[in-house]
Amino acid sequence: MHDRRGEIEGRLARALVERLRPAVHTTVAPLSVEVWHVPRASDGRVGEPVPFAVARESAYLPCDSGELWGPAWGTSWFRLTGSVPDDLADAEGVVDLGFTQAHPGFQAEGLVHEPDGRIVKGLNPRNDWIPARAGAVEWYVEAAANPTLLTGFRPTDEGDRLTSSTAPLYRLARADLCRRETGVAELVADLEVLEGVRRSLPDDQRAGEILYAIEAALDALDLADVVGTATAARAELAGALGTAAAPGGHTISAVGHAHIDSAWLWPVRETVRKVARTVANVVQLMDTDDSLVYAMSSAQQWAWLEAAYPELFARVKEYVDQGRFVPAGGMWVESDTNLVGGEAMARQFVVGQGWFRDHLGVTPREVWLPDSFGYTAALPQIVTLAGMRWFLTQKISWNTTNPFPHHTFWWEGIDGTRVFTHFPPVDTFNAELTGEELAHSAANFRDKGAASRALAPFGYGDGGGGPTREMLARARRTADLAGSPRVRVETPEAFFTAAEKEYAERAPVWAGELYLEIHRGTYTSQAAMKDGNRRCEHLLREAELWSATAAVRGLLDYPADELRAAWETVLLHQFHDILPGSSIAWVHREARTTYARVMADLEAIIERALEVLAGDGDEPVAFNAAPMARLGVPAMGAGPPGDERLASSAVATQDGGAVLESDRFRVTVDADGVIRSVLDLRHHREVLPPGGAANLLELHPDHPNRWDAWDLDEHYRRTVTPLTDADHVGIEGDVVVVRRSFGDSRVEQRIALHLGRIEIDTDVDWHERERLLKLAVDCDVHTDEARYETQFGHVVRPTHVNTSWDAARFEVCAHRWALVGEEGYGVALANFTSYGHDVTRHPRPDGGTYSCLRASLLRAPRFPDPGTDGGRHSFRHAIVPGAGVAEAARAGYGLNLPLRRRRGRAVEPLVDVADGTAYVEAVKLAEDGSGDLVVRLYEPLGARTRVRVTASFETSGAEVVDLLEHPLASADWSGQELALRPFQIVTLRWHR
Repeated sequence: MHDRRGEIEGRLARALVERLRPAVHTTVAPLSVEVWHVPRASDGRVGEPVPFAVARESAYLPCDSGELWGPAWGTSWFRLTGSVPDDLADAEGVVDLGFTQAHPGFQAEGLVHEPDGRIVKGLNPRNDWIPARAGAVEWYVEAAANPTLLTGFRPTDEGDRLTSSTAPLYRLARADLCRRETGVAELVADLEVLEGVRRSLPDDQRAGEILYAIEAALDALDLADVVGTATAARAELAGALGTAAAPGGHTISAVGHAHIDSAWLWPVRETVRKVARTVANVVQLMDTDDSLVYAMSSAQQWAWLEAAYPELFARVKEYVDQGRFVPAGGMWVESDTNLVGGEAMARQFVVGQGWFRDHLGVTPREVWLPDSFGYTAALPQIVTLAGMRWFLTQKISWNTTNPFPHHTFWWEGIDGTRVFTHFPPVDTFNAELTGEELAHSAANFRDKGAASRALAPFGYGDGGGGPTREMLARARRTADLAGSPRVRVETPEAFFTAAEKEYAERAPVWAGELYLEIHRGTYTSQAAMKDGNRRCEHLLREAELWSATAAVRGLLDYPADELRAAWETVLLHQFHDILPGSSIAWVHREARTTYARVMADLEAIIERALEVLAGDGDEPVAFNAAPMARLGVPAMGAGPPGDERLASSAVATQDGGAVLESDRFRVTVDADGVIRSVLDLRHHREVLPPGGAANLLELHPDHPNRWDAWDLDEHYRRTVTPLTDADHVGIEGDVVVVRRSFGDSRVEQRIALHLGRIEIDTDVDWHERERLLKLAVDCDVHTDEARYETQFGHVVRPTHVNTSWDAARFEVCAHRWALVGEEGYGVALANFTSYGHDVTRHPRPDGGTYSCLRASLLRAPRFPDPGTDGGRHSFRHAIVPGAGVAEAARAGYGLNLPLRRRRGRAVEPLVDVADGTAYVEAVKLAEDGSGDLVVRLYEPLGARTRVRVTASFETSGAEVVDLLEHPLASADWSGQELALRPFQIVTLRWHR
């Protein structure tokens, strides 16, 4: 049997490759081809895409098969003409732009138009056909010469139109008018499905039945006349295909999908075209196959489609109304969730859900994040408040240390909110519904026995493409086929509804973050992305706060359109390959420019508001946008400025170092610019352990095992170079200035004492390759855990390595602060624009342990951007001795929301939060344009609290609302006193 099986397998494989698949299309006549190449730009680089109307009227030249076209990122338009005979059934054009069969979506692609501009469908390596009608045909193909960057993940200059090659990348290989041999196509599908099922089975009776059916089909097939004998061959397979699956078993909800990265190995402008090509394929397939259901996430991509391709969008909307083309996810983009700030994370849903509601009349109920790099423990509460009921991800299957123990479960966030979650056991979001994939889903499903349902997103993705008719053919054959899971093509909602009904009461609970045990380098790569995002998030906070204050006081019209445009841009750049730093150079070059523009726009909005709020007064005032009172300045209002910096003395020591001293601290800096002592004078305590250091820069080699920009692997820790040789240590007023050089890089640090903290400004001119730069602070506290700020609260992570789960978290994400502490005393490291952190435990020489808290500053990976992070960068950190969560948060907000000093008059805050502890995260006017005031606050300490929230303006009523600003019937609020559970988010709306 074994020898016979190998013989049949080899016979089938060769027949499929050499005879059957090539016979699906019979060439009838070549198409006439002409080409127009979009002209180069004035700088000599490739030109940007042009509208169809421009391309149609351009001057085309004859083009022969085999002609070269397309420098990297260039666009060429091909005009194809021919005539379809009246008696030619199943006519199709077949166009090969120079494809390879590997990596659809990562190479040349095309979008086919009719002469009137109507879009027909997209072209890619595994979807290279165009439907044709009898009579004259004329098609315009917009061909994108996107370079193939995926292979090898090697450094390349092709990732930017400013550095890419100018030589043609592709050769037009085929443009023919063909007859689609439906019988052959069906035979191919029969054989592929049965062979896939057979390979997944043990050597049992069913496998034997399939094997001999395949052999009989091959015997009935004349390879010299495939078309003429396909029907006879199919007849030999009918029995094997007609055997129904046994009762029960694994059921797969197959959801048509194309995960399209909003930017990655292509720029944002190309994603717009990828969306159109993919959607055109889906619509064409829906026009001809009633079984397809397709889910598309990211309101941004829908908005691009509506703006750039309105005719195609109108056709899509018809299928949305039928429930077959399904808006999914409810977010503006499939964003990163580790690095995104709290209010921005909420706005991903506010803006995304708002767009789906306003433009499609739909409110998605499932979060759709298959590919983001880990998931914050704040998400269950955020998504629930955004009207979402279910959560889907795939990426956790990438864990390199600990396989995740569940596929369907309740996910519990930091506040206790739970969301029903599924993690498809098919282990891909680009499934093709092959027998091997379906079998893997069934075998891999970790909740089998108690649950029987799983979801499989199918369709070419990452670079787009979507489902194909071949995939649907597989789905039809596996709907009820012995040896295979049952496949149902249906909506995500249908899956989740059935899965929840089946398993909700028995499903396990996973509490805390869904930490991804890979891609840890994304907390640090492309520092300018982190800096731009952090700055924009806080400028948006200020712009909304001061504009709302001015609007409510009747001093200024609220700039809703400007703010929305800024939010949409910032939210787009939080996509999980932009903000994490894992895109090509072109993406990040443009993002840096975009961030600078948005920051300038927001500063102008802030300045307009502050000008009218300050008025014509002549007193010194400081506008404070932080959520807590500081130095006597009213929280989120304006009052006497005070002075954040305390008077300090800097005294040169005999060995060339310096001492900084205030009434709180005495800080000793040695001759190498390293802090060697921090005396906390209030607590009579040395902050550093014996022999310890702070402000110590450490350099590591950074050679990830697999993916440069994404990964930081644990072995980097074993080699470290402390940067302890200073070129200069000096004193400028009350600041210690340290300059040092290493490799080809330079760094200057400025150390100063501020109220309750020691601030360190670090300016780096970075020219290293494959290195990691860390800032280390030793803390003489004994603890086996650390706290890290996350959205609307903080998470606690072990610092020991007792288990493989603990050890895998050797690099973690924090927002504005991280904190280590023992009973009664802690030390925080607050930051401006750092995210990657690690905390390690070390033995003290006289017993016990101390902790080393480090922030990652810079990396220098070579792929996909070979010049990652080269140039100048600025960082600000603050060591906060004697800190708890409140003090750490105060320092974090202080670094990110400095006071704005000017002359004017004091401004009363719009709302006052008193008695308990709750931080205000946003003050804005309502999304619906009513003029109502919306305030979002949260409990930050992880403790129950009661606060009094009062408004300083006339209102006609107030209520608790969800993130979408709809009333929450379950909320209990008297209009003033508000009870909050640990880490609870509450949104209040005052009607004016």
